[in-house]
Amino acid sequence: MATDVKVPALGESITEGTLAQWLKKPGEAVAADEPIVSLETDKVSVEVPSPVAGTMSEQLFKEGDTVEVGAVIARIGEPGASAATAAPAAEVSAEPRKEPEVEHAEHADLTLSPAVRRAVLEHHVDPSKIHGTGKDGRLTKDDVIAAAAAKDAPSAPAQPGSPAKAGAQTAAVAASVTPDWAPAYAGERKEERVKMTRLRQTIATRLKDAQNTAALLTTYNDVDMTAVIDARARYKDLFEKKHGIRLGFMGFFVKAVALAARDVPSVNARIEGDEIVYSDFLDVSVAVSAPKGLVVPVIRDADSMSFAEIEKAIAAYGKKAKDGTLTAEDMKGGTFTISNGGVFGSLMSTPIINPPQSAVLGMHRIEERPVVRDGQIVARPMMYLALSYDHRLIDGREAVTFLVRVKEAIEDPTRLLIDL
Repeated sequence: MATDVKVPALGESITEGTLAQWLKKPGEAVAADEPIVSLETDKVSVEVPSPVAGTMSEQLFKEGDTVEVGAVIARIGEPGASAATAAPAAEVSAEPRKEPEVEHAEHADLTLSPAVRRAVLEHHVDPSKIHGTGKDGRLTKDDVIAAAAAKDAPSAPAQPGSPAKAGAQTAAVAASVTPDWAPAYAGERKEERVKMTRLRQTIATRLKDAQNTAALLTTYNDVDMTAVIDARARYKDLFEKKHGIRLGFMGFFVKAVALAARDVPSVNARIEGDEIVYSDFLDVSVAVSAPKGLVVPVIRDADSMSFAEIEKAIAAYGKKAKDGTLTAEDMKGGTFTISNGGVFGSLMSTPIINPPQSAVLGMHRIEERPVVRDGQIVARPMMYLALSYDHRLIDGREAVTFLVRVKEAIEDPTRLLIDL
């Protein structure tokens, strides 16, 4: 008797998702709780496990189909069921895909995680020709990156009279007779159409809605990172030895935001209809780069957390984002956002708020710049800060005051300890 596999609850207010990838083929053995399909929602990727041990019997939807919560998407037959039992499902899965997300469509049935599929697409490699080092021989993201590096490695120099040299000579002759008006193209030019993931569509919609709805304004300041850098250098070994986690910059900024929000509570508020909702807690959404886009898991009650608790929460979310295991609950809520474009080398940017929040703090890269201290021009490690806010709720005076409070706390971290 076959067992139905249904789409599980995907999070609050989420009623449907996209079937991203089948992880098991019809006729394959399946262990209890083994992932058999990957689903994409507006916020996260979810792997659905088999409720029982047996054999993949039927796949009732194709990759790329939209499936509703509670819908039966597959059936698991008795252990050892023959491939014939799975024939109808095989026919379904053999239908042409509308817009395959993996470049090599003929190998799209390989067991690839969302992160690996993204790496395959970015590096343009053939997954069927890569040796997997993961569990049960599955490909990992590192396998794909290594294969791409090997593919891009320069080949041995061509020997005189070799085909490569002959080809180069032919190209030189062709170039010599090309008219001056003809554009110079380097090889064959290609285009590729890739369907937007549900997550990317949601990001695009929410960012545009924020611009259309809020009265966005950004104020800037710069901050001298000398004191924070010195504190990290002095205590990083002791901190890691005691707490088992490295002391990073984000912990200082989360604590500084918590301190500044007490003086300027509107930055931690939101608009609902004709009312302003003030929160007496600080849930910080920390922007994290994931394989399929930017996600914002939430550090809850950050205002009452220690440095170690903040750093551990950030590290845990970073790992989950890299592995593609963030849940909708991880990203639920949030009253304020911190985004660190500096990790990608950004000098300055204008971040966009994450509705229904009313403000976002943008951090950027640290670089030595000349500044005046006590009448002398000296080099200091400086960072630009940007606060984007909803001017409907937050006045310019409040926004500037908040950003100055953050600057003061970073430049004199003692303020974080004595609540100044």
